[in-house]
Amino acid sequence: MHITVLGPLTAVAGQHTAAPSATKPKRILALLALRANTVVSTARLIDELWGARPPASAVVTLQTYVLRLRRLLTPLLDIPVRSVLTTESGGYALRLCPQQLDLTVFRQHAADGADALAAGDPERAATLLRDALSLWRGPALADVRPGRLLDVHVTRLEQERLSALEQRIEADLRLGRHLSVLGELAELSQEHPLHENLHALYMVALHRAGRRYQALKVFQQLRRSLADELGLSPTGWVERVHQAVLCSDELRCLDELGLPGQVTGTRP
Repeated sequence: MHITVLGPLTAVAGQHTAAPSATKPKRILALLALRANTVVSTARLIDELWGARPPASAVVTLQTYVLRLRRLLTPLLDIPVRSVLTTESGGYALRLCPQQLDLTVFRQHAADGADALAAGDPERAATLLRDALSLWRGPALADVRPGRLLDVHVTRLEQERLSALEQRIEADLRLGRHLSVLGELAELSQEHPLHENLHALYMVALHRAGRRYQALKVFQQLRRSLADELGLSPTGWVERVHQAVLCSDELRCLDELGLPGQVTGTRP
């Protein structure tokens, strides 16, 4: 059995798929999957399902939902379902091997890709990060209406996805693929108008494509957005890239613009 959370929540085994249809069982399976091999306490599950005002029957109702999930998963398993969705002291756990959860595979590929990028191997980094991102089939838990706890997890997962995407684009830029990422960066800069690193990468790609004027316009738009929304000014790497685009001595631009042959490293 394989569980997917990077998109709609599903359990898959061969040609067979299953997913809870009701909101609360979906939340239980999602939370157990995100915390795979860790006991999730009854109290946390109840909090996710009902918030600060659970009904008097919450514990019994939770047990009923877990029973429904076991019935749902049983046809997908060749081992007893109680050894997979386990009852523990004070809670429940979903016991999965690393390859049985798409999130675990994503995180491993993303970590390996980040290590390759830091080690100066952009070709391997781009491949690993592309493999990691290919596991996403839409927004995290796309068909789950999250409660308070799941909402925090979903936000974190989207941040992890964006970080991996940022690193993959940097790897592509190091490999001289600036033309192939221009359209992607144009969309991302619109979707994330306050994200300084994405704008810096966009400026690098534009500059390397011979579109210096547009690179400067991207910086001006970022500066306006930060000022209007947060009362802040661009800092760090994006400011250094801006200065590098402005400078007339190309040799002084190499490191910040990450031109071929230069290793810039992932920016904080």
